[in-house]
Amino acid sequence: LAAVLGIRHLATSASFGAGSLALWLLAALFFFIPQGFAVVELSSRFPNEGGIYDWTKRALGEGHGFLCGWCYWISNAPYYPSLLLSASVIATYAFGKGDSKLSESWAYVLPVTLIALWLAVAVNIIGVGTGKWLQNIGAMSTYILGVVVVLFGVYGVMSGAPANPLTLQTLMPDLSDLGSLNLLASVAFAFAGVELVAAMGDEIENPRRNLPRAVLISAPLIALAYVLGTGAVLWLVPVGKINLVSGFLQTISNGAQRLSTDLWWIAPICAALYVIGILGGVGAWLIAPARIAFVIGLDRYFPAWFGRVHPRWRTPYAAILVQAGLATAFLLVSVLGRGTKVEEVYLILLDTQLLVYFIPFIYLFASFLIHRNKGEVTGELTLAPGGKIGGWIIGLSGFAVTLFAMIVAMIPPSSSANRWLFFLKVIGGAFAFVAVGGIIYIKAGVQSTAFRRKRRL
Repeated sequence: LAAVLGIRHLATSASFGAGSLALWLLAALFFFIPQGFAVVELSSRFPNEGGIYDWTKRALGEGHGFLCGWCYWISNAPYYPSLLLSASVIATYAFGKGDSKLSESWAYVLPVTLIALWLAVAVNIIGVGTGKWLQNIGAMSTYILGVVVVLFGVYGVMSGAPANPLTLQTLMPDLSDLGSLNLLASVAFAFAGVELVAAMGDEIENPRRNLPRAVLISAPLIALAYVLGTGAVLWLVPVGKINLVSGFLQTISNGAQRLSTDLWWIAPICAALYVIGILGGVGAWLIAPARIAFVIGLDRYFPAWFGRVHPRWRTPYAAILVQAGLATAFLLVSVLGRGTKVEEVYLILLDTQLLVYFIPFIYLFASFLIHRNKGEVTGELTLAPGGKIGGWIIGLSGFAVTLFAMIVAMIPPSSSANRWLFFLKVIGGAFAFVAVGGIIYIKAGVQSTAFRRKRRL
């Protein structure tokens, strides 16, 4: 729940209109469910540390394994800031400054974002036994917040007319607006993250049993929260007034006002729950990808010190620190330029991360099909349903949706002040991340070859 469920996605999708409800259902059917089945089967075949990196390396070789692991790890550099930027904006509502211009001031947003990032880093370096509480509390806060949004939506349905027309015609998504298509990438992205915990296979008690159980329990809860939560936003907030960062809070405020003016205090509490939930999500995305970098370090494609663990807390502290350092640098670079708006930077960070992050999903579904064809297994196996035909449907469906999400992520939103600058930042940032990974891999290969030649001599 901490890794996948993001209440911020409700506003992003709802801003597309009532058609977003159909998109949630399509994404669940053709991406979320296939992703879950692929992860369950692969994690039962190979319940090892490294997760998606290990699966790809076994299926396609070390080069593809490295590219998959690198993209999965490095994509978190823009992801942490995108999460924490939204948290810093919402935090203003928790202490009564939501209607001020404070959330538009980088003098406030930047320090708060960086402090929250390094707080999550410190907690997770201390150890999984300590860091898990941040993730658990964050997951509970996020889901409680989602339930509140849905309940206000239910009350809105019972007490008045919707803020937006909800007819059969409006529920059909309009795919002709290329600018709005940019927002659709976040629908598929919102369902991503089931594969995350598999990266910690060696640290999970009985992963062959508990990973499938975790997916089966959490997946329906996540899907319901997204569909019903987006419906609540659409019922209570006009599309033209939805804020991409704080839209869910607008929903809660409007719902509380409909019920009673004495419920003004609910919005600040929900803002605080959101911030706690974001910290939990950042914690989850700090610890698991760090294990991938840790395993790559053990394989000597990263510097050897990536494979070190803290002598006291037994965590891959080097990988975590590098991730946080890159996130800090990326945030600082992204806000350069006159007139940069917090909301636009949020979208740039999200779309850059989307492009890099979805590359491993191409490998995920390809590895799923390859391993199923090979029939390789290291122990008790949980197969995805449908036999051979079902396997092809799962793999090809997830693969196609991933490609579509990557394409629409490159389309600048219609609200962007400078569409070409937005495009260049997103594409340039994604290309730079992949290119750096290629250089690291080539350099590591050259050094490995020289080392083997020296040993022969």
